[in-house]
Amino acid sequence: QVQLVESGGGLVQPGGSLRLSCAASGSIFSIYAMGWYRQAPGKQRELVATITSSRSTGYADSVKGRFTISRDNAQNAVYLQMNSLRPEDTAVYYCNAGSGNWGKYWGQGTQVTVSS
Repeated sequence: QVQLVESGGGLVQPGGSLRLSCAASGSIFSIYAMGWYRQAPGKQRELVATITSSRSTGYADSVKGRFTISRDNAQNAVYLQMNSLRPEDTAVYYCNAGSGNWGKYWGQGTQVTVSS
């Protein structure tokens, strides 16, 4: 069993930056693939970025070059550095853990709003 708690969301102007954090507890964090997903109002949840236990990363085309995912196994944490934010990045961002993409465990989400 894994518990995930996101933090770091908020309101930011276009072009600004935010860093999301996800704290994990309850199991052996280092073996899990981790990911960030987002869901905007009226839209389906979508994959944003993933990182494997060996730190291989993957990104949605819409965020490549702007977002960076990282993990700290010693701290049981995964991060999403978001730069050059756009209004279309506005969504609830969810942390995810499992054996691959769209894993079994989800956090409660953190709201990111990009607006002037």
